[in-house]
Amino acid sequence: MKDQRFETPLYTVTQAARLVGMSPSTLATWAKGYERQRPGSASVSQGPVITAIEADPGMPSIPFIGLVECTVVEAFRRSGLPMQRIRKALEVLAAQGELEHALASKQLYTDGAEILYDYAGQSGDKQLRLLTVVSSKQIVFHDVIEAYLQRISFGDTWATELIVPVTEHPILRVRPNVAGGDPLFMQGGAPLSAVHDRFAAGESTRSIARDYAVSEAQINEALHAIWPSQAAA
Repeated sequence: MKDQRFETPLYTVTQAARLVGMSPSTLATWAKGYERQRPGSASVSQGPVITAIEADPGMPSIPFIGLVECTVVEAFRRSGLPMQRIRKALEVLAAQGELEHALASKQLYTDGAEILYDYAGQSGDKQLRLLTVVSSKQIVFHDVIEAYLQRISFGDTWATELIVPVTEHPILRVRPNVAGGDPLFMQGGAPLSAVHDRFAAGESTRSIARDYAVSEAQINEALHAIWPSQAAA
């Protein structure tokens, strides 16, 4: 049976990047991999770590699971971990069983911190130890990472819902089987695309908020976070 969370492309690279607060070029590197030629040495290449589906330029290529994976990668980046050490963290997590989609699995949330903590202790990898802390005698993720993980919901082994992480407050919810993955305002249920279209056409946020029964403050926060140049214009 087809699982649309993995197989249905919902977002372009640019759209997904806006929702998680990552630059499109950075997300493309994680989704497509890269090959770089260093002067006087062999080329260096790395494969993708975010689920993406081959598509024509400008077309949706990131499924829901890919968006969740982007969220976790951004959380690791915000902790200060360099790209290559993030890749090592993913290898460690994948080795525990969730080979292809460790970043979107329930195991990451329940066991990931302890797995990385134990590996860092055994290997002496001080950078990976930065991802975790000991709190009340339990191994948990660093506060920055935990804040992102709390926005992911799991219905089975894999993620089923994401509260868009780019906003400071929990404002927008994504469900892959609702509204084609379009983020919806948690207050009032308005589609983000409809709100943005009306704002881009010149309508005031006050009018939009009134029509959709959502607070103007939430609309402003969402627009500023996802389209900062447009919202500031």
